Amino acid sequence: MPLDPAFTGRSYPPSQPYDVSREKIREFAEAIGATSQAYFDADAAKALGHRDVIAPPTFAIVVSMKTNETVMFDPELKLDYSRVVHGDQNFIHHRPITAGDQLVCVAHIDAINSRMGNDMVNVRTEISTVDGELVATAKSMLVVRGEDA
Repeated sequence: MPLDPAFTGRSYPPSQPYDVSREKIREFAEAIGATSQAYFDADAAKALGHRDVIAPPTFAIVVSMKTNETVMFDPELKLDYSRVVHGDQNFIHHRPITAGDQLVCVAHIDAINSRMGNDMVNVRTEISTVDGELVATAKSMLVVRGEDA
């Protein structure tokens, strides 16, 4: 059953705050093989003008993924997650994610389109501090394979 394009424009409630720690940044940087000392050493990060260690740019997925699940598992949307393929992902950074940040996410469905029997859901997740400073925007496209795919 195709997804209802009337969900375009729907926004979801803000997530619980995510506390960005030096340890989480270090673990992520090691997992992806990142080597910049700004990810591991506060003095190196401060020498570059940051207040503490910064996260690699793709760390935004760690913060935004739980919020995207609110879209994927919205019972009203009726998205069959067993048929989902991740089609695209990108990030727009307004400033680096930094140790000590408390971040909240708000997910928005920007578009739902059908092509060749598959549905494409474009989700935009705004990542902000608890004080409202926009830090990053995560954009993803989920492809929901059609029944015949």
